[in-house]
Amino acid sequence: MNIAVVGLSHKTAPVEIREKLSVPDDAKEKAIAQLKGYPHLEEVAILSTCNRLEIYVIAKETENGVRELTQFLAEWSQIPLTELRHHLFVLLHQDAVMHLMRVASGLDSLVLGEGQILSQVKHTHKLAQQYEGAGSILNRLFKQAISAGKRVRTETSIGTGAVSISSAAVELAQLKIDDWTDCRVAILGAGKMSRLLVQHLIGKGADRITILNRSVQRSQELASQFKEITLTLCGLSEMESVLACSDLVFTSTSATEPILDRALLEPLVCNRSSITIVDIAVPRNVHANVNELAEVRAFNVDDLKAVVAQNQESRRQMAMEAETLLEEELEAFDVWWRSLEAVPTISSLRAKIETIREQELEKALSRLGTEFADKHQEVIEALTRGIVNKILHDPMVQLRAQQDIEARQRAMQSLQMLFNLTPAPSQSQP
Repeated sequence: MNIAVVGLSHKTAPVEIREKLSVPDDAKEKAIAQLKGYPHLEEVAILSTCNRLEIYVIAKETENGVRELTQFLAEWSQIPLTELRHHLFVLLHQDAVMHLMRVASGLDSLVLGEGQILSQVKHTHKLAQQYEGAGSILNRLFKQAISAGKRVRTETSIGTGAVSISSAAVELAQLKIDDWTDCRVAILGAGKMSRLLVQHLIGKGADRITILNRSVQRSQELASQFKEITLTLCGLSEMESVLACSDLVFTSTSATEPILDRALLEPLVCNRSSITIVDIAVPRNVHANVNELAEVRAFNVDDLKAVVAQNQESRRQMAMEAETLLEEELEAFDVWWRSLEAVPTISSLRAKIETIREQELEKALSRLGTEFADKHQEVIEALTRGIVNKILHDPMVQLRAQQDIEARQRAMQSLQMLFNLTPAPSQSQP
């Protein structure tokens, strides 16, 4: 078995490519089932955020598994593979393990050190388990990555003052709007990103904020977290009237198609001097054709890079500290992974001893005769199983725990020779 990750991110692909590869939660069950249906893929987990799509797999054979995975991505996005391949990265074995740990720690984020990605990795693991994509190896890998992310956040200062995508969006808006006094703000969506938007807007002094969302209950839950300000809550049916009198609009919904486009906005802004729209959703909530309107200044997640760059340098030293912790976590996973190569030898040894136990037990019971009560047979069965388990326990524990690769190989060879075991093919290592 081999660990691999194939994907793209803000580093390798623009938002118009990323949005075509987005896999929303309600599509992950179907996507995981389709991927597990390929002959060379054993386990699957899909990490899909506004800045990345990464699919982690355990492949029976690396080259064919990666080929199946890239073909799936081309079909899912309906982008020709020849074009898509330019944006994809492929990482194998140890590189794939370290990458997931860096992602969970916020070291690979657009905003260095941002904390939201850790909860997204946890959610990815949960859904991979729920939809039977993650088996023993991916379960262990994601648990180790989540542990690594927690360590980085608690044992380094990289998260201190780190900006999120939402706060970077507010910073960008502040660069475009000179006066926040009486600035009328509208936010489409009432999820976590919108909550962070409200938090940062309040910090900048904004106090005229309207939340537009399909679910009124979701909007009320968001508003209940901000007692210091009265938020105006509206349904999407009121969107046009709210936008007509808004100076600044943020969009952060889970819609898979644009909500705002030129046709909708043109009659609303024709008598306005300007309206600023910051779209932090992927797929985008705002169609690219709104840029054709002179009154509209529209930005998306890729436009945040300049704002983020101002905050990156101060945290680079902290990132170096975090990398040291990740090396320790990688080593811990590597020790566990390499212990798996002992499993075939252990299984062969147990099977051989169990065969001997069953044969000798059958001989003994046949000599005792039919008058031997069933309950006595159960006692002897339990006795022989207990003896076998106790004899095998220490060798198995020591073999799994042996961290020196050569020592483990010698031990396995000795067991195979002494017990005349049929050698099983060893597992590929990261």
